[in-house]
This record gives sequence, structure tokens and C-alpha cells, in this order.
Amino acid sequence: MLSVLSYGRLVARAVLGGLSQTDSRDYSLVTASCGFGKDIRRGILKKGMCYGDDACFIARHRSADVLGVADGVGGWRDYGVDPSQFSGTLMKTCERLVKEGRFVPSSPVGVLTSSYYELLQNKVPLLGSSTACIVILDRQSHQLHTANLGDSGFLVVRGGEVVHRSDEQQHYFNTPFQLSIAPPGAEGAVLSDSPDAADSSSFDVQLGDIILTATDGLFDNMPDYMILQELKKLKVCDGVVQTGLSLTSSDPPARSVVLKNTNYESIQQTAQSIAEQAHVLAYDPNYMSPFAQFACDNGLNVRGERLRVVEPEDRQCWIPVPHQPDRTFSSLSRRKARRHHSLAVHSGGIYRLESVCRLHG
Repeated sequence: MLSVLSYGRLVARAVLGGLSQTDSRDYSLVTASCGFGKDIRRGILKKGMCYGDDACFIARHRSADVLGVADGVGGWRDYGVDPSQFSGTLMKTCERLVKEGRFVPSSPVGVLTSSYYELLQNKVPLLGSSTACIVILDRQSHQLHTANLGDSGFLVVRGGEVVHRSDEQQHYFNTPFQLSIAPPGAEGAVLSDSPDAADSSSFDVQLGDIILTATDGLFDNMPDYMILQELKKLKVCDGVVQTGLSLTSSDPPARSVVLKNTNYESIQQTAQSIAEQAHVLAYDPNYMSPFAQFACDNGLNVRGERLRVVEPEDRQCWIPVPHQPDRTFSSLSRRKARRHHSLAVHSGGIYRLESVCRLHG
């Protein structure tokens, strides 16, 4: 699992046309990212924003900025399947669709659906499972459109308070909704949900809002108040600053004016600080994390050495099929149905993925 933080700040952009300045202002995102694995010293993002079993993407089009995170299910590794291939390809396909303009800004479910069905059409099945969260900022309407499948999710923070958040989707404890591709003939043994099952929402955003999208590695280890404390460290640089880098791919660099520019270094530092704190808390034997509390509420005692007590790879992604003719997948289904649950920060051997974006003007 991965803990990757990708901050951005929403900026108001005024495009210069000829000798006059347009009255309209579009919003857009400036982002920074940080990633940590199980060994914090090796927490470096790979090319394509993939790390371990999890992946993310940030894509821009003239009409919208799009963020996505996917949480690969590490249990597939026990059966010779690389969990990162599914989540990574899912996100890379979403990114390509956005850059090609093959999406509707108001429909993040559409992006997820198109990407998933491209994977299903591969001649060689790309086996695996993943949760996913897609967030689209419509620059002109100033609306945020979201789709969340499983126990990844998002927060929108305004004035130091959470004003919007996603609802976690679980079939039962530690068994989130997920997109899956099963081996031929074993489809009935694999827990798989439709992209249409994703929880969707749309709402207005304001300059100064913070958008945080993440897989459960963050939320399982840090309650809201801790996240908010870290976000308060973010600094703002006021003033009108001309920049040589357009924040929207459709405009030449020289034609952009950024209002109230963001301190990129502060964004990066805050992202890293959150990831580091989640890492430390995950290994604290005396810390009662949100996940540990949730487990206790479900009759499990995982306080203390949580990473040792709970099998990190035994995340439930299969369902029992009593009459499954394939012996391999029948036994797999039964074993995965046991009440053993991974810590979200350690499923797949790395932290789960987070993407944090700051809106500003």
C-alpha cells in the first residue's frame, strides 16, 4: 500500500486576449506529490505516479482538472498476480481518456467506466481488483464532480472544517466495493462491482477550499482532526504573479496570469508531513487508530501491534462459492472469507495512496 500525497491549489486564471483582459475567471489546480512505502526511506514516486500496488493520476484538459487514485488489492500476489498492474493500468487509462478529451466533466463515473471496460476488452485478461476514486474540477462552472468506489475517498475542507466527504462502500467489514477482472471460468468466485455502483456527488467549490482524495491508508490511521491540523500549515502567497507556466494545457505559457499564487514548497512540505505522520502512527503499538476502533466495533481486537497481529495481505477480495468446480479458486474463496483483515496501510506491502489538492485564488 502507498501513502502518496498530491497537493494542489485552485487558482483563478484570467486569459489575456489581444489588448484586453476577459472578465471571466476559470479555476484550475496546482499540484505536488509525495509517496512513501513500507520502508519510508524508499518512498519515491515512480514514473506514471505508480508505487507498489497503488496508483494515481493528475490530468488536465481545457475544460477540467481530473484526479484519480486506485487501491490495488494485495491478496492477488499470493496467486502469482501483480496487484499493481490492475490499479496502475486503470489509472493510466483514465489519464489518457482525459487528455484525449474523451470524457464529460460532470461524469467521473463515465471516466471510470470507460477505463474499466477497456481493461475488460484486453485479449489477455489483466487480473486483479482495485478500489477507485475520481474527482473532476469543472473550471468554468466551479463545480466538483466525484465518484468513489470502495473505501478510498475524498474530503473537501473549507475554513478549517470538513464540508464534504465521500461515503465508504463496504460489503462487510474490510471488504470494500471494487472493480475486478477474474481468470476465465472463475468470474463467479471473485467479488466484483460495477463502476455504476460508485457513490457520486456534485457540488460547488470556493477559492481557498482544500480537496483531499485518498485511499484508506490515510483515513485508517489519521482521524479528521489530525489531517486538519496538518493542512493548517499550508502557506499562501498573495499578490498577482505572472508565470511562464500555463496551468491549463490549452493555453500558451505566456498568456496566463495567476492570481494569488501558491507557495509550492509549502504544499509539498505539507503533503510529506501528512504522509510521514500516517507512517509513524501505523507502527505505534499504543495508538488506537480509526481502523482499530472500527475493528473493535466489529468484534476484533487489533489495538497494539496491529501490523503484526493482522495479516497484511489477507484483505478480503473473494467471496465463498461452495460449488465452484475449480479447486484452486474454490479453496481461495473459502480462505479469503475468514475473518482475518489487513490493516489498510499495509495491504500489498506499502501505504495506500492519497492525493491532496488545494484550491486557491
